[in-house]
Amino acid sequence: MTTEHSPPDNPSERRDFLSLVSIGTAAVATGVALWPFVSSMNPSGDVLALASTEVDITEVAVGQSITIKWRGKPVFIRHRTQKEIEESLNTKISQLPDPQTDTQRTTKPEWLIVVGVCTHLGCIPLGQQPSENRGDYDGWFCPCHGSHYDTAGRVRKGPAPRNLDVPPYTFLSDTSVKIG
Repeated sequence: MTTEHSPPDNPSERRDFLSLVSIGTAAVATGVALWPFVSSMNPSGDVLALASTEVDITEVAVGQSITIKWRGKPVFIRHRTQKEIEESLNTKISQLPDPQTDTQRTTKPEWLIVVGVCTHLGCIPLGQQPSENRGDYDGWFCPCHGSHYDTAGRVRKGPAPRNLDVPPYTFLSDTSVKIG
């Protein structure tokens, strides 16, 4: 037995039906009208292109640091020596203002990648060049207010409240890293 659907005979049922159809049509029309505005809030192609960067690290010698720019910020990439790695691993976490182990901050122990902005007031710490003051822990030193960072980018002394930030990164190969 088949049943046929016919429009409701009762005027109040017709009104309810027409109200639902009208509301549904208005909702769809509103969504279609608003879509271009919502879509325009997405980042443009040039902004998305800056969201990540690939860095060739073949020329970075052991003990050397380079600075690249990512999202308008300096990023420090340091090819750490075995001594720097051992010092970072042997640091007592209980002595750190912002406790993080070296393994929480690095993917490969020989490479440290941190955003080069002091977490106190946004200065750029010294220590990328061998001739610069690297502070009391041979990492980075922010001369503006005296924050000292170790070779894992952890704050050890001074007013900085946090360690240098570690950006999201992945090693694409042994010679290339993607930041962002």
